[in-house]
Amino acid sequence: MARPREFDRDEALKHAISVFWAKGFEAASTEDLLAAMKIGRQSLYDTFGDKRRLYLEALGRYQNVSVGNQIALLESETSALAGIRRMLMAMANADPGFRALGCMGVGAISEFGQADAEINAMGRQSGEVLHAAVEKALRKARTDREVAADIDISGAARFVESTLLGLKVSAKAGLDTAGLRQIVDFALEALKRR
Repeated sequence: MARPREFDRDEALKHAISVFWAKGFEAASTEDLLAAMKIGRQSLYDTFGDKRRLYLEALGRYQNVSVGNQIALLESETSALAGIRRMLMAMANADPGFRALGCMGVGAISEFGQADAEINAMGRQSGEVLHAAVEKALRKARTDREVAADIDISGAARFVESTLLGLKVSAKAGLDTAGLRQIVDFALEALKRR
């Protein structure tokens, strides 16, 4: 008879996310993961499979939560542009310790590039969800005359998404709150030009 699991799987996964987020896949040793997750090696393999399977699950969970949070901020304002601003400003206004971690999704892109089809597919899927939400906000902004009537919605959405990615990288690189806010202000002004 198999011994029952003696740890909270969800809690262990949260700790794995923290390790991978801070270190990336390669630099996170199995020992780092076991210590953070407070489980034994056999429990890791029995519950999550190997390190790669654990990483994929951790990355998937991170991306789902991150994109969900960004969409919630985007949709939290009556004004579509105010929602976009709030989503972008969340990184600028975040605690410097949090900002220094950057983004686990951006870390995966930086570490793997286009070399890993499974990781790329995960990133593409979460990117498409965010893109659709940003396009929806921009269509509302166009309807509400917050942006020009002839704005290229898809191109503007890519611009917002690239601004968000740039904020994450700049934050990890140590740009201060004032500098990050300047980026957001400039991006919003660019969207409002008619």
